[in-house]
Amino acid sequence: MITAPGVFEAVFDAHFEEIRRYIGRRLDLDVAEDLAAETFLIAFRQRDRFDSALGEVRPWLYGIATNLIGRHRRAEVRRYRAMARSGPPPDDEGHDQRIVDRLTADVRADRLAGALARLSPGERDVVLLVAYGGLTYDEVAAALKIATGTVASRLSRARTKLREVTG
Repeated sequence: MITAPGVFEAVFDAHFEEIRRYIGRRLDLDVAEDLAAETFLIAFRQRDRFDSALGEVRPWLYGIATNLIGRHRRAEVRRYRAMARSGPPPDDEGHDQRIVDRLTADVRADRLAGALARLSPGERDVVLLVAYGGLTYDEVAAALKIATGTVASRLSRARTKLREVTG
């Protein structure tokens, strides 16, 4: 139970950086720190509502973060459209990783960003929770409070749309 003393601190220590990175990939890195902190503030305030019988804390945190990102959805879409015109922004990974990413990319980031901007909000959330968060279908379902079958169908539709745009 995360309401026990010290347990929430362990949850924060274990997941803050992962949630911050996920938010940073979806929104500007400048916003990621603040929204990650807000994610944990909301989680702390609602910790008595968390039911471990329904699942793990990780998807619950991703669900809170995704809801916060949803509040910034218009800015997110504008960002993807701008990236489609100008290329990818700097990321929070090291220099070596950026070089490897650029050398091994199958799809140009501008085309991918444009394709992401064209997805429905639900499809985009599923794709980015899987791609950036590394969540399983069950974890995405728990995070978004939707059925696992809905996750699979949204991801399938999104993949089709992304393939059409990116080739």
